[in-house]
Amino acid sequence: MKSLLLLLLLRVSFSQAFPTTPDTGVGEEDVQIAEEYLKRYYNLETDGKHFVRKSSSPFSEKIREMQEFFGLEVTGSLDSETLDVMQQPRCGIPDLAQYSTFPGRPVWKKNEVTYRILNYTPDMAQADVDIAIEKAFKVWSDVTPLRFTRIYDGTSDIQISFGAGAHGDFYPFDGPHGTLAHAFAPSEAIGGDAHFDEDETWTKGSAGYNLFLVAAHEFGHSLGLSHSNNPGALMYPTYSYTNPNGFHLPQDDVNGIQALYGRSPNPVPPTKPTSPSTCDPAMIFDAITTLRGEIMFFKDRILWRKIPQKSVAEENLIEQFWPSLPPGIQAAYEIPENDQIFLFKGTKYWALNGYDVVQGYPKSIYTLGFPRTVKKIDAAVYNEDTQTTYFFVADQYWSYDEERQTMDNGSPRRIADDFPGIGHKVHAVFQNDGLLYFFSGHRQYEFSMKFKRVMKLLKNNSWLGC
Repeated sequence: MKSLLLLLLLRVSFSQAFPTTPDTGVGEEDVQIAEEYLKRYYNLETDGKHFVRKSSSPFSEKIREMQEFFGLEVTGSLDSETLDVMQQPRCGIPDLAQYSTFPGRPVWKKNEVTYRILNYTPDMAQADVDIAIEKAFKVWSDVTPLRFTRIYDGTSDIQISFGAGAHGDFYPFDGPHGTLAHAFAPSEAIGGDAHFDEDETWTKGSAGYNLFLVAAHEFGHSLGLSHSNNPGALMYPTYSYTNPNGFHLPQDDVNGIQALYGRSPNPVPPTKPTSPSTCDPAMIFDAITTLRGEIMFFKDRILWRKIPQKSVAEENLIEQFWPSLPPGIQAAYEIPENDQIFLFKGTKYWALNGYDVVQGYPKSIYTLGFPRTVKKIDAAVYNEDTQTTYFFVADQYWSYDEERQTMDNGSPRRIADDFPGIGHKVHAVFQNDGLLYFFSGHRQYEFSMKFKRVMKLLKNNSWLGC
């Protein structure tokens, strides 16, 4: 029987929650949202008072802490970019730097840890839930001495359940797209238990919320890890999708869990990238950009560099070049005259000077002028002739004037109207020798802006020596 007293104590110290985007103006409602966020994650004390936005107020000091943690421009002001980060799906404990542990470093005092799935979500087949949970535990057992055993009755160390609203632990869920899940640090009673919000849509793919990714994060809390400020870490507070196939635990998380439990006596060898071969005709790239004469192809956590002097593309992990970037880059483009590339994922984007991440990033895509209905950029390319960047979203595109830093009038427009013949969905695009190369599904189109038509139909992987 769970102890109510211990539950109340744990409520104060060890609960983890996985909460989603504001108006462009900062109004009274936005301030209230920010205050609730800062009280929950940054220990803002209001004593029932409603703070005004003064630079010397506790409210502004906590804003600065939050902006510093997320790599935003540290102003102490509640701007739209800061609000956007505040409303991303995330866990619900205070944010700390790099990998971190709970106060007192609570851990399991044994290597054999049991778990039990108490109930299932109707969103997925039970077998798929079982697989996702088992795989999420394996993420941690691969790098530690821990071993996880499922039991089917009785009380396990880690109890897993799905529930909506108030579900018995003083941490009611808040409906779709808010808090996704929460877990408790190791201890007796409720310690280690993980709860998932049934009002979310759980999946084994990219639609809704991927159960494996959320569970792997929550089980990090169940084992004693708090949050990391490394966007590439599994224990980063906000949710972002990456393909579970070939997932490997980022080094920041490895460092954290091994600081608690030590290394595995039988370590799993580091895996090489497991995405399809570059010459697989079924390959669909996530993003492509040029950089200093090279062509870079992104897929999940992998980066291929096509260097002009070499016939074979070099294969690397994205984190080897940019440890602070997440996997699953969705769009990218280069502005050669500025020696800059821009990388996009979800509602965030990063600027890089060559191979260095520019300070003050990531930023929100809404600072570029996109409406709140846009949740991600499918592809992007910079037209050197007009100094214009084209952003492709579903069957439309936006035209952005890089010199004036504004969206062109008339955006968005239909892709089919201005880029006939390339299909209705762009997965990746880049410019080379004055021509645009569009990747749509398994096809590649060489497109002339001068003649406004497709010049050639190419294999998807023709640039990679296939």
